[in-house]
Order: sequence, then structure tokens, then C-alpha cells
Amino acid sequence: MLRFAITLLAVLTSSTCQKHGCLEGDTHKLKPYPEPKMQECTLYSKFSCCYADFTEQLAHSPVIKVGDSYWNRCGQLSKSCEDFTKKIECFYRCSPDAAYWTHPNDTAAIQAVPLCQSFCDDWYEACKDDSICVRNWLTDWEWDKNGENHCKDKCIPYHEMYANGTDMCQSMWGESFKVSESSCLCLQMNKKDSIAIKYILSKSSEESSSSSSSSSEEHACQNKLLKFEKLKQKEGEQSR
Repeated sequence: MLRFAITLLAVLTSSTCQKHGCLEGDTHKLKPYPEPKMQECTLYSKFSCCYADFTEQLAHSPVIKVGDSYWNRCGQLSKSCEDFTKKIECFYRCSPDAAYWTHPNDTAAIQAVPLCQSFCDDWYEACKDDSICVRNWLTDWEWDKNGENHCKDKCIPYHEMYANGTDMCQSMWGESFKVSESSCLCLQMNKKDSIAIKYILSKSSEESSSSSSSSSEEHACQNKLLKFEKLKQKEGEQSR
């Protein structure tokens, strides 16, 4: 009983610390709080790990540069591809939930964030005809003395660099993301994530439990998501 109590306390303490903290990146706050004047990444405005002025870099299309990293080394991204790239950037920079997946060897990085297969497929479809010169955006650039990124190799279409959405999601940001086997216990970088994260964390705290517990979390997540979608549909009909 004592061992169980100590384990439970450790889980709760860890979850609490992560819930109210942020990654330790160079643009991250120590703790999240509201940023009502955000121009982009507004999904996280009520509880944000980035400052509103950071989002000014993402507010105008085409996005040229974020920090010292240029997005246009192979030409401007198409609007559809840029929109997905913004979602990833916003999650990393601004989401208070990103800290749940802090990389064990780098507190400024994330590891194995579960993305939905549908999100990865849609992202790939949006970018497949754009051009890119690096497979891993985190490690494959050549950086000059000013800290700015440059291509080492020639630019090629995304569909030549990556085989499919799964390959892209699990390669472009190194170990940062993985494609989830679940269609619900995964992130889509939209409002539905708040539902998914609740059940993902519940599942993570029961890693030693049986597979039936995992399937029950999946079932509960699907039911909650269905209710959410019905509510949004009803709100949309009432606003017409």
C-alpha cells in the first residue's frame, strides 16, 4: 500500500509540474498564462507558453523567417503547406501541453508526441508539391556564423523527400512526433486535442494495466469526441 501511495504521488507530482510548466526553449515562458493579443497560434491564447509578440512572425503570409530559421530556402511554401507548418510551430512554441512530451535528454525539445494519421496524411497532401532540401529540419541544415540556416543539398519536392505522411511526420522533426495507432488518442492541432490529451494522459498513467484498460480509454475518447462534434454542429446550426 505504501509503495502504491508513493508511486501515485510521484505520478501526480510529475503531471502537476508538467501541466503548469513549459518547455525550456529560448522563446518559451517559465509558466503558461493568457495571451489575448496573439495574432497567430490563437488555439493556445487562453493558456500560452509563448508571448503574443512571437506570433507576429507567423501572422503574415508568406512566412519568411521564424527566429533565425528561414522557411523559404527552396521558395515560398504554398499557403496550404504553410498553414500546417504553422500548426506544428505553434504547438512547439505555445502549447502548454507540449511539456508532457519533454525529451528526456533535452528540456527544450519534445519526443514522441502522438499525431493522428489523418493529420499527417493531410499535412503531406498539403506539402507534397512544395520543395525542401533537408529531411530533418532540426539537424540537416548548414548554419552560418549568424545562426541562419542554409541548404546543404539541392531542393526536391516533398513527395520525393518523404514516402508518405507517416514518413514525413516521423522524420521532419526528428524524434519529436510519432504517428499514433489510435484514431482518437492523438493530436490534430485543433480544439479536439483537449479531449484527446485527457485520455492520453490517463492511459499513460496506467501503462502497467491490461490492454482492456487501454481499449476502454480509446472507447471513452471516441464517445467524448463524438459528443464534442455533435455540440459544435449544433452550435453552427444555431448561429445561422
